[in-house]
Amino acid sequence: MLSAVRSVIPVPVRRLMSFDLRGMVSIALWIARRRDGVPAGAFAVSYARAQTPVTALFLFFMVIELFALEVVLRALHAPVVLRSVILLIDAYTVVAVLAMIAAAITRPHVVTAQEVRIRYGAFFDLRVPRDRIAAVRRAGNHNERGMVTVADDKLAVAVSSQTNLVLDLTEPVTVVRPLGRQARVRTVRFFADDPVAAHAALRPAAEPTQGRQGRR
Repeated sequence: MLSAVRSVIPVPVRRLMSFDLRGMVSIALWIARRRDGVPAGAFAVSYARAQTPVTALFLFFMVIELFALEVVLRALHAPVVLRSVILLIDAYTVVAVLAMIAAAITRPHVVTAQEVRIRYGAFFDLRVPRDRIAAVRRAGNHNERGMVTVADDKLAVAVSSQTNLVLDLTEPVTVVRPLGRQARVRTVRFFADDPVAAHAALRPAAEPTQGRQGRR
C-alpha cells in the first residue's frame, strides 16, 4: 500500500507534505520548550536569531490582515462559503509561517562526538561524520543566494543570505536538497548565531585530522 502511494505521489509533493508534518511537530516542541535531535552531551548551534524577528513581524501583519479581510468581506456581504475558504487559506498560511519559526528554533545544528548535523528548520538535514572534517573555518559571507544551494561541490545553508562557518571535508558527502535532488559536496558553508562558540565546539575533532594531513 505504502509503495503504491509512493509511486503515485511525486517525490517533491511527498517532501512538501513531510515539511508540513515536521512543522506541526515543531510547534508542539516549541510549546513544550523542547528541541528535536539534540541528545545528551551534544552541542546545539542555534541559527534562528538572525531571521526570527523579521519573520515574527511578517507573521503579525499576516494575522492583522486575516482579521481585516474578514471584516471587509462581512461588510460586503460576501457568501459564507467564500469567507470560509479565504479564512481557511489565510489561517493555513499563518500556521505555516509559525511552523517555520518553530522549526528553526527547535531544530538547531547539532555537534556530537560522531557527527555534525547541519539543518534548516524542517526543510533540510545533513549529517557529516566528524572524521570527514578536514578543517573548520570562520568566514563571513553576506551574499548567499537562496536557502540551500549547491554550486560545483560546495553547499551553502544560509540564513538571511548569510553564512559564517565553513567545513572542508576529506571526501564528499551526499546532500539531499529540500525537494529531493541529490548532490555530492566537499565544502559546507552554514550560519550560526554564535560562530565563535560553534567554531570552538567543532575544532577538537577537526584538529587531529589536520595534524595527520600535515605529517603526510
